Amino acid sequence: MKILAIERDVEDATNAQFEPHLKAESARAWELYQSGIIREMYFRCDREEAILILECPSESEAERVLQTLPLVKAGLINFEIIPLTAYPGFARLFSST
Repeated sequence: MKILAIERDVEDATNAQFEPHLKAESARAWELYQSGIIREMYFRCDREEAILILECPSESEAERVLQTLPLVKAGLINFEIIPLTAYPGFARLFSST
């Protein structure tokens, strides 16, 4: 299942709080990317928030995986998790009705 995960910074978190965790965060994201769980990673252009595309068997597994990120463990970020499915609209092009 594809999962869209949108980062949300915790209110009142400061850059100084993030700094000690950034190298470990990058290392863990790389591990998840190498294992095929994180398929795509982006940053928004309008603010410093990550957008991840995950491949997981369920939403609960995606939540579990995201909990392993150091910034999540430190309580500095969390994620909105959105399950995705293939766009069904193309079927209208090929239906016989």
